[in-house]
Amino acid sequence: NSSRDVVTLVKSILFHRKNPLHFHLVTDGVARNILETLFHTWMVPSVFISFYDADELKPEVAWIPNKHYSGIYGLLKLTLPRALPPTLARVIVLDTDITFASDIADLWAVFARFSDKQVIGLVENQSDWYLGNLWKNHRPWPALGRGFNTGVILLHLERLRQVRWEQMWRLTAEQELLTMLATSLADQDIFNAVIKQYPWLVYPLLCSWNVQLSDHTRAEQCYSEVSDLKVIHWNSPKKLGVKNKHVEFFRNLYLTFLEYDGNLLRRELFGCISGPSPGEKTRQALVELEEDDACYEFRQQKLTVHRVHLTFLPYEPPAPHPHDVTLVAQLSMDRLQMLEALCRHWPGPMSLALYLSDAEAQQFLHFAQASEVLSARRDVAYHIVYREGPLYPVNLLRNVALGQAHTPYVFLSDIDFLPAYSLYDYLRTSIKELSLATRKAALVVPAFETLRYRLSFPTSKTELLSLLDAGSLYTFRYHVWPRGHEPTDYARWREAQAPYRVEWAADYEPYVVVPRDCPRYDPRFVGFGWNKVAHIMELDAQEYEFLVLPEAFAIHLPHAPSLDISRFRSSPTYRLCLRTLKDEFHQDLSRRYGSAALKYLTAQRQL
Repeated sequence: NSSRDVVTLVKSILFHRKNPLHFHLVTDGVARNILETLFHTWMVPSVFISFYDADELKPEVAWIPNKHYSGIYGLLKLTLPRALPPTLARVIVLDTDITFASDIADLWAVFARFSDKQVIGLVENQSDWYLGNLWKNHRPWPALGRGFNTGVILLHLERLRQVRWEQMWRLTAEQELLTMLATSLADQDIFNAVIKQYPWLVYPLLCSWNVQLSDHTRAEQCYSEVSDLKVIHWNSPKKLGVKNKHVEFFRNLYLTFLEYDGNLLRRELFGCISGPSPGEKTRQALVELEEDDACYEFRQQKLTVHRVHLTFLPYEPPAPHPHDVTLVAQLSMDRLQMLEALCRHWPGPMSLALYLSDAEAQQFLHFAQASEVLSARRDVAYHIVYREGPLYPVNLLRNVALGQAHTPYVFLSDIDFLPAYSLYDYLRTSIKELSLATRKAALVVPAFETLRYRLSFPTSKTELLSLLDAGSLYTFRYHVWPRGHEPTDYARWREAQAPYRVEWAADYEPYVVVPRDCPRYDPRFVGFGWNKVAHIMELDAQEYEFLVLPEAFAIHLPHAPSLDISRFRSSPTYRLCLRTLKDEFHQDLSRRYGSAALKYLTAQRQL
């Protein structure tokens, strides 16, 4: 959750900035994985990132009892002068619930106004908390006047080390805890207690650098017009729900950055030289593409680096199990309604990649939080791949979801398929019985479809065969693309009591269960066509055997055709480009697998 807040904060800083920036992020392992991937794929010029392990810093403050909702993380700012590199002389420290309305360089410039003794820049607390008159027997920690808020801090690290900051705050905290017993506002109480003893350490910042929207706030005295606002601080536990006369204005400012297209922040800083820019090779390759090329959109989409926000919602990886399976799929906004049904059908872990804009990501967030079915599941990992370019990057999405699976095996499915209710348990049993740990195999889950929007979903193979015979179900795409699933041999499946082996054939694209370290999908295939076919071909080239499971099935539900399939059907150019991509894939396959790959080219030419 905090990682999402960081993104909104960073967007607001990037929007106003005119200088190179270096972010120093104190994170746990989960947040580091999320943010490292995000910044690596965001590729913002003149932005540098360093990470620090919060778990290594926790022991330094774990001895301090803290009542604040931020828990132990709310105390880590005390450790920064020691935790950050000794070569780092000054930093601006920010809470994650901050929104910038101005250029952060203007705040950085305030360091130049410090006297020789001032080491900390802070804004006065904009509530009466430290005055001790909010309720009867209210006893806050000692503070200078109203005290200071630590949501925005200027730290002169060099001087803090010289004045022995660590010894200073530790002695003060130990002394006050003898009577206070615990902190109420985490690090803020300790900073204020130190400043009360050593008032010359603080440089009071203008209150517009930390307009605090907390309960009982006096923030309105900080601004008379919009131009006065520099930093908004949502420091109430109620966050956007806080009561304030101008809260609608502040909320809209926050929502602007929450839903702002982060791709637009990849802009270069003119006249600013700060070393090689991330993604420079990619940008150059895009520039060199021939826009007159009929397949320009396909080439462009392949080169596009999409921002990726992993684990967008809270997620708890499953406990290790040698035969466990994660369902892997991808979707866009128009398939969101499939999620609840999928959660009901598949009780095991899932890794799902969603192709969304920044604004759509927020709609998804609200949808997931409002859904009793989705919010009850912590074993479903949602990964946002942000929209960019004209074609749907289906195989990139699959690779993102596949790369984040935590179980030994994965079921490579599509979002518009509902698995049999019993499939998860059946797959785990099959993996064990077939000794998949010691053989290279792909378990085929036979695919069916219904043309009806309402279906009494079969609870067994017997029920499914009855629906098949009654014409309520069909083998998948038998009428438009029979080659895709013919090798599964549905006639044999009807009678099968045990798994049986089938041979690869041209255009075969079954839904399979494979080890997590299986080959990745080829990202050149975007939009509609050949995206799964190429992957199954690669599995065959790596000598996976295809085993059809006799009790497994998944059913495709009807939906409106996607934009990409409509383009495939209506555009000869689209189909020509797909043929070109196929030819290039075959050439690459030949380079990787030599003469063994000739059979794929031969099979394709015979069609």
